[in-house]
Amino acid sequence: MALREVLPASVGVVGDCVRPAGKSGEGRPVSAARLVAAVRDGLPLGELEALRRSLDVPMERLAPRLGISKATLHRRKRSGRLEPLESDRVLRFARLLGRAVDVLESEAGARQWLNSPQVGLGGAVPLDYAETEVGAREVEDLLVRIELGVYS
Repeated sequence: MALREVLPASVGVVGDCVRPAGKSGEGRPVSAARLVAAVRDGLPLGELEALRRSLDVPMERLAPRLGISKATLHRRKRSGRLEPLESDRVLRFARLLGRAVDVLESEAGARQWLNSPQVGLGGAVPLDYAETEVGAREVEDLLVRIELGVYS
């Protein structure tokens, strides 16, 4: 069964994180309580595909960044849900993409920025850096500096 076959018609929290309410009118406000509940329950597998499409990267590149092996991905396809830790990582990337969209003012620009080496991260690629929570916070900090005009 292909991952696209299990993707629900309307995507939930990933889409809402990437397209926050107010920017394009597409998303809904995402409360912390809603995100915590979604992570605890484990996201539906369709949320992983929504993230992959939003980032426009092949699953073969995205899954390892999220700490999901091929065998684990195959098991998740059968169960239809991600585990809480995997769900947390998916939302980490979705929130970073949403923040980059806010700062850079386009999804295409945000995708390019997240996949390109950044001087402010010592030449690291933001999506690679964000594989850890500490790295994701550094990426967020760099986006704040860009937004404030103190990019370094």
